[in-house]
Amino acid sequence: MSIAAKQQEVLDELALFQDWQERYEYVISLGKRLAEMDDSLKTEDRLIKGCQSQVWLEANVDGDTIHYQADSDSVITKGMIALFIRVLDGEPIDDILTADLSFIDKTGLKEHLAPTRANALNLMATQIKQRALEFSKR
Repeated sequence: MSIAAKQQEVLDELALFQDWQERYEYVISLGKRLAEMDDSLKTEDRLIKGCQSQVWLEANVDGDTIHYQADSDSVITKGMIALFIRVLDGEPIDDILTADLSFIDKTGLKEHLAPTRANALNLMATQIKQRALEFSKR
């Protein structure tokens, strides 16, 4: 499934919920389903700087695909990073670099978050692409 198709799938799922409370509960549940990140990976160099909560992002390359892991000390933030991982994990480096991550704006989540949490979504997208860029230069 393409990145765009995965993004649309996320948007379609969120559209099923009647109100924002249900949508946030769904996003939180996505975070709870993320694979456990080993504590040894929760280091300063993996922190996404500028987020109100602590968010760790790990990326590994396998051939030309990237696999992401993440964790956060906040359930809503962990759910938000889970959205990105769901869409981008296991995708080719070049596809991640050219992906339009503005799908997150279409979720409507930003309008219902505090400004610092909304900014965290942009920081997450930037860091995910930055890790892909680092791998592309190897």
